Amino acid sequence: MSEAGGGPGCGFPVPQRAPWSLVAATAALCLVSATSVWTAGAAPMSREEKQKLGNQVLEMFDHAYGNYMEHAYPADELMPLTCRGRVRGQEPSRGDVDDALGKFSLTLIDSLDTLVVLNKTKEFEDAVRKVLRDVNLDNDVVVSVFETNIRVLGGLLGGHSLAIMLKEKGEYMQWYNDELLQMAKQLGYKLLPAFNTTSGLPYPRINLKFGIRKPEARTGTETDTCTACAGTLILEFAALSRFTGATIFEEYARKALDFLWEKRQRSSNLVGVTINIHTGDWVRKDSGVGAGIDSYYEYLLKAYVLLGDDSFLERFNTHYDAIMRYISQPPLLLDVHIHKPMLNARTWMDALLAFFPGLQVLKGDIRPAIETHEMLYQVIKKHNFLPEAFTTDFRVHWAQHPLRPEFAESTYFLYKATGDPYYLEVGKTLIENLNKYARVPCGFAAMKDVRTGSHEDRMDSFFLAEMFKYLYLLFADKEDIIFDIEDYIFTTEAHLLPLWLSTTNQSMSKKNTTSEYTELDDSNFDWTCPNTQILFPNDPLYAQSIREPLKNVVDKSCPRGIIRVREESFRSGAKPPLRARDFMATNPEHLEILKKMGVSLIHLKDGRVQLVQHAIQAASSIDAEDGLRFMQEMIELSSQQQKEQQLPPRAVQIVSHPFFGRVVLTAGPAQFGLDLSKHKETRGFVASSKPYNGCSELTNPEAVMGKIALIQRGQCMFAEKARNIQNAGAIGGIVIDDNEGSSSDTAPLFQMAGDGKDTDDIKIPMLFLFSKEGSIILDAIREYEEVEVLLSDKAKDRDPEMENEEQPSSENDSQNQSAEQMTSISQEVDLIDQESLEESSLNSHPESLSPADTDNAASVSPSEQNSNPAENHETTSLDGECTDLDNQLQEQSETEEDSSPNVSWGKKVQPIDSILADWNEDIEAFEMMEKDEL
Repeated sequence: MSEAGGGPGCGFPVPQRAPWSLVAATAALCLVSATSVWTAGAAPMSREEKQKLGNQVLEMFDHAYGNYMEHAYPADELMPLTCRGRVRGQEPSRGDVDDALGKFSLTLIDSLDTLVVLNKTKEFEDAVRKVLRDVNLDNDVVVSVFETNIRVLGGLLGGHSLAIMLKEKGEYMQWYNDELLQMAKQLGYKLLPAFNTTSGLPYPRINLKFGIRKPEARTGTETDTCTACAGTLILEFAALSRFTGATIFEEYARKALDFLWEKRQRSSNLVGVTINIHTGDWVRKDSGVGAGIDSYYEYLLKAYVLLGDDSFLERFNTHYDAIMRYISQPPLLLDVHIHKPMLNARTWMDALLAFFPGLQVLKGDIRPAIETHEMLYQVIKKHNFLPEAFTTDFRVHWAQHPLRPEFAESTYFLYKATGDPYYLEVGKTLIENLNKYARVPCGFAAMKDVRTGSHEDRMDSFFLAEMFKYLYLLFADKEDIIFDIEDYIFTTEAHLLPLWLSTTNQSMSKKNTTSEYTELDDSNFDWTCPNTQILFPNDPLYAQSIREPLKNVVDKSCPRGIIRVREESFRSGAKPPLRARDFMATNPEHLEILKKMGVSLIHLKDGRVQLVQHAIQAASSIDAEDGLRFMQEMIELSSQQQKEQQLPPRAVQIVSHPFFGRVVLTAGPAQFGLDLSKHKETRGFVASSKPYNGCSELTNPEAVMGKIALIQRGQCMFAEKARNIQNAGAIGGIVIDDNEGSSSDTAPLFQMAGDGKDTDDIKIPMLFLFSKEGSIILDAIREYEEVEVLLSDKAKDRDPEMENEEQPSSENDSQNQSAEQMTSISQEVDLIDQESLEESSLNSHPESLSPADTDNAASVSPSEQNSNPAENHETTSLDGECTDLDNQLQEQSETEEDSSPNVSWGKKVQPIDSILADWNEDIEAFEMMEKDEL
């Protein structure tokens, strides 16, 4: 993340076409001056304690840097467990991770400007001499263009920036004559061959000695690169051009950025993770703000700040609007599919997105920055570090933690924007955790598993380049730093580039005339940075009020304080409270206890019971808290039981002309009727039942006889519908959701439950389709009249005999899948939807609560009451407050009620070709999800 500071007129709107001199005095420099503003609720940290923590950071850096210089230098990295250097080729390969190593003393170069920030000028001068004396950039090593740019080129440029600053001050570096800049220029020319592609996107790897596409190079055959890899070059390359006057570097970096912008998905304004460097086709079409994309967004905004080209700001704001529209689900940031931005591509987040709150601060969007940062902090408090990936219910997905600095970065920027001492306490926690869990005798070791505390023999260069820089600046006052850091911007590797480069060697056009921005809303450009005097004047509890609902977001149980009080009273002889696992609806004593806790019991017509809590009706505040805990336990118990009972999703495959099996719709199963996983699939033509809701004897039995009946959801129980169509002679049933616009893309599937009675009399298969999927069948009926479908546990191969009868047109040839591919695709659809089932918790039953005024409610069937799952279940609520249970319970009862049972036939019919194209996009999305990796 970049550094920002304070200047005249700080916080006022910057005109969209403002002269760069004004921008440099305002937009780029308006955050750091806010340190005097702090929110009530967190006690200010004394100057002495801040100094103590700053000194602790200095000692930690000395421990890490000193051990690297003693045990590893001139190797690229320190191996802190074995106290030796990591040399490429001498240690077992770690795959792509080793592409950062180029036998060029990586950690030393990456640490150069950190030495100056930490006021270690003597050590900096010694380090520069070592780099000039020992480092060789002409090694026969294949390295990552991206990593070499941000770590080595950025490290040399940051070192040069501060070397000339120190030289001007007159005490240190008087001998310096741009030697680091000359090395940077040499490295820049070594990286340029990577851009020799028709698109201008660079190859992901290059040989430092032999370049690209030579036999000796061992590289140049790659076809794909990540968006961040191609879009995180402009700061270093433009700075190199501005420092040296050689415009070619900035030109190449701009061309790569221009190409990425042109290839964005135009309807969503999102970019994918991986792109083909020759064709520009998106290889991975999932989009987020974490791994693979992160610094592309960062560099668009910072390129505007550093270079003064407002086209970069326009691009950033366009992307940011899309991010906040589709990816941001406060406090979460979830990947989506670029063509289907309402479709989540993951159920987990990666640690690299922790930089995003800091970028939002630079943008000026404080509220979501505070929310996401607080969520991440709660995860850290649970696991001591941010796992490399974690699920939406905050379980560990990938347990490693390579000492990443992104969270510290965002903490620093939020403190500078708000002045809230809360963020000093966050920084203090980071320091304590590093010393307690990661510190080893020879440095700091990455965590192999945050759950066990096991270490990995690894200390990446970014740990010294970024972590200590941000932590020190968090606790440092202006006088603690020997230069004005507000005159610099931070690269993604936290290297410092001077803002005066904006007016040096300006050979590039200020406006990119090849791109059009007619779709942009000028309101996106009103502000480029936050004015803390506007954000915090009337509500000093602003930041605290945003954080507070997230305090318990990852806790296993709450409220902890009350539980401790109650446990102490139990030890003194008081009777323990009723636990959900012990509750029996037929036990009078249990009902009396519920009444005391303000919990009432309602018997539903399907045989289950509904629990409703009104805290005001409890006998005392303690009883109300017991009732709240009981309801929470019941939610978790019910959720666990539902997960244990869940069935995998089913498939509805349209096999008649012109589909021939190419369209497979994901369907929800039923807990009754023919089990398609144990019996042969059911195949037949479809027909709509009358009445369409299927809640009474059918008036058109001849139409559904021997066919699969289509029924609308609502008005009665699923089992009742099944009996009515079975009595009319149907061989199967498809229930279509009456909630217009619902889709399995955006809603978790659920099982259709019985009616609390014996359902053994139902012999036909029953499946559920959301509105979007159901409309595909209804539209096909309108266009082709006779529509045949296959109901099965997973899609089957297409019928080759029927397909041979098809006369394919050239326009949909490309949409055809082979029979072998179809099987693979259907399995992937099943896999994704099964994941949705597993993650859906209580929301897996959208047949939901009967209308009642409830504060808190839970429903359980009599058969569930005596089950005894594990005692501790981790809550998956994102509400944060234990009292906010309504959202968790909203979708619990299986009774079907709706006031509009009639299907609408007046809508414009979507062309079948469009339907097929739509579903092919979904299939591609599912294929990409399965291959998802950092």
